[in-house]
Amino acid sequence: MAKGLQGFSWTMLLLFCAIQELGSWAVHTAVGDPGLGQPGDPTLLAGGRVKRGWVWNQFFVVEEYTGTEPLYVGKIHSDSDEGDGSIKYTISGEGAGTIFLIDEITGDIHATERLDREQKTFYTLRAQARDRQTDQLLEPESEFIIKVQDINDSEPRFLEGPYIGSVAELSPIGTSVMQVMASDADDPTYGSSARVVYSVLEGEQHFTVDSKTGVIRTAVADLDRETQDRYEVVIRATDMAGQLGGLSGSTTVTIVVTDVNDNPPRFPQKMYQFSIVETAPVGTAIGRVKAEDSDVGENTDMTYQVKDEEGVEMFKVTTDSNTQEAVITVQKPLDYESKKVHTVVVEALNKFVDPRFVDLGTFRDQTIVRVSVLDVDEPPEFRPPSNLMEVQEDARVGSVVGVVTALDPDTANHPVRYAIDRSTDSERIFDIDAKTGAIVTGKVLDRETAGWHNITVLAMEADNHSQVSRASLRIRILDVNDNPPELATPYEAAVCEDAKPGQLIQTISVVDRDEPQSGHHFYFTLAPEATNNHHFSLLDIQDNTAAVHTQRVGFNRQEQDVYLLPILVVDSGPPALSSTGTLTIRVCGCDSSGAIQSCNSTAYVVSATLSPGALIALLVCVLILVVLVLLILTLKRHHKSHLTSEDDEDMRDNVIKYNDEGGGEQDTEAYDMSALRSLYDFSEIKGGDGGGGPGDGGPGRTPASELHALPQWVQSPDLDFSVFRDYICRKVEQADEDLSVPPYDSFQTYAFEGSDSPVPSLSSINTWSSSSEQDFSYLRGWGPRFRQLAALYAGRRGEEDSEES
Repeated sequence: MAKGLQGFSWTMLLLFCAIQELGSWAVHTAVGDPGLGQPGDPTLLAGGRVKRGWVWNQFFVVEEYTGTEPLYVGKIHSDSDEGDGSIKYTISGEGAGTIFLIDEITGDIHATERLDREQKTFYTLRAQARDRQTDQLLEPESEFIIKVQDINDSEPRFLEGPYIGSVAELSPIGTSVMQVMASDADDPTYGSSARVVYSVLEGEQHFTVDSKTGVIRTAVADLDRETQDRYEVVIRATDMAGQLGGLSGSTTVTIVVTDVNDNPPRFPQKMYQFSIVETAPVGTAIGRVKAEDSDVGENTDMTYQVKDEEGVEMFKVTTDSNTQEAVITVQKPLDYESKKVHTVVVEALNKFVDPRFVDLGTFRDQTIVRVSVLDVDEPPEFRPPSNLMEVQEDARVGSVVGVVTALDPDTANHPVRYAIDRSTDSERIFDIDAKTGAIVTGKVLDRETAGWHNITVLAMEADNHSQVSRASLRIRILDVNDNPPELATPYEAAVCEDAKPGQLIQTISVVDRDEPQSGHHFYFTLAPEATNNHHFSLLDIQDNTAAVHTQRVGFNRQEQDVYLLPILVVDSGPPALSSTGTLTIRVCGCDSSGAIQSCNSTAYVVSATLSPGALIALLVCVLILVVLVLLILTLKRHHKSHLTSEDDEDMRDNVIKYNDEGGGEQDTEAYDMSALRSLYDFSEIKGGDGGGGPGDGGPGRTPASELHALPQWVQSPDLDFSVFRDYICRKVEQADEDLSVPPYDSFQTYAFEGSDSPVPSLSSINTWSSSSEQDFSYLRGWGPRFRQLAALYAGRRGEEDSEES
């Protein structure tokens, strides 16, 4: 929106436009000009006369026109126009028909709307001149521009605000802080509407601004962050180069004063007091002190140190990086009885010092810290702190090993009692006198079993056992010569039958469990029982070893194949101890090079020249032979088992199938099941008076006399049924191992009878006598199924009885 022109009237502007219109020059288009058609162009007139081009004024329109009538822009005119109204003028393009209207007869162009140059600076349109009757173009269409002429209707604006800048405190005058810049939407090429100058509205006491560049600078040199750390400065920008009538805009600039290290640290107090118990361990914090610093950031970083010698020895000061406090800790153990109060001088100084401000004064400060030590009931202290004792291993039980001493450091000086921590001496090898602290042996010592003992001694106040001190004590068992030397191993040597005198057979060494301080020294000699030995000799090499040599020419295995040589070994004491060891020497056969071939205890010895590869090949061959033998034995056993199975299968298996059914549970007359109770249980049959045979208790009870009528069923005591049992078990095993057996149970009856059975035939066919001893009357009680059989036997027996009677 236009705010109106100041200093000019609309009349003068219109007059200015009219002068431009009068001074405009007509454009005549020549041949070859872009505004004229080329030869042969249909726009050329019939007579060959070249058309003249357009003639119009330079078009400008003032923005923000507020008049009530359309604003005259300009006029287009063709030199072919004779003023008779035969030519019609039209325009097209941006704003044609809406913003800009043209008079078809006169060619006058008017603007019907308010224009804003800040939104659009110019409009591009095209003009046509047509014959009003035929509507044909009389001139080629030509393009022209209507420019919007600027007026001062936009104030300067700070587009990047609000602004925040910073400057270090105590900066010199003229120090650049930052730059601000305002933008004016008016046309910078037309007049002074866009020429901006800057000035300070608020804050001019401390800052200035360059009128052309907008650079803000300090106006004083004593900016102090500790006094004021922030300033609000208002900057104004005015167009028209600051002349009267110019438009202006303003912005607020926040200027932060940054810190420099211009303030030394200062302790709020000149003395601090702390207290701590004397039993506080090393590293315990006593207290904290802090020096104040008005600066901020890294300028407040401090370091603290102890300045006096006494404080350096007893206390340590560190800096807490988070709080910048001095932490005072114990550096050495405190003792109330030695010193009750300690005075420490603590100094604080800045870690980073700016050399520009050294002349302001020293950047450090000191304070005094008084530390009071509080008395507590302390446990006894061992004195002197030696922890090593020695005792001979042959010391008697109750011998004194050493004495430990502990004192109560408190002023009261309570009596002390001693004890041994039995977790470190569970076997109670040592004891201690509770009052004197004398350590004595409680058991016999043996250095060879345990050369060192580590025990813990406890010292406590007599009337307060909770105050306990501990001391580790190492007891070394000193060696005495109580173990005789022994041969290192049970030596065995070999000698060739053709050995020569003086030939080395064996080098022997000994071991001794003792450890004399001067080292071992052993002496070797033949035992007294070997004084008559004429076969071997012993040489002491004087380096704790001895050598055995032959003393005769040749040996014979047939006469004697083993020699036992007793050797006496003596140590250096004191006292000197000795032992006798035996060297076993075997007589062996050797080859020409002296390699042993065979001894009496081994048939052959593999030659040392046999390579490992040959040994492996030999072992592989032996293994193959063993595998082949095992395979042959396995195949042979399998073949034998197969033949046995075939022989067993030659025996007949009779499977008897009955197609008749019993009467079920209700049929108790068909057959007496008690007859099938046991195949070999004939004890009831033998009983004369007992009765109770097959069918006992059933409806078909058989009398004892009838059971005695079957003597051929009675089992003889010397009968052996193992052959049947073995046969049946073997068949069961074959059935279990045979995968082709059907997956259901079957009942098989085997007709294998064995050989030489002492039981006679049960058949009555071979009975020669007509009068049989058997009574078959009991068959009548076996039910209807045996009725026919009862009729054959029982009936016949009845006829014979009647005939005899």
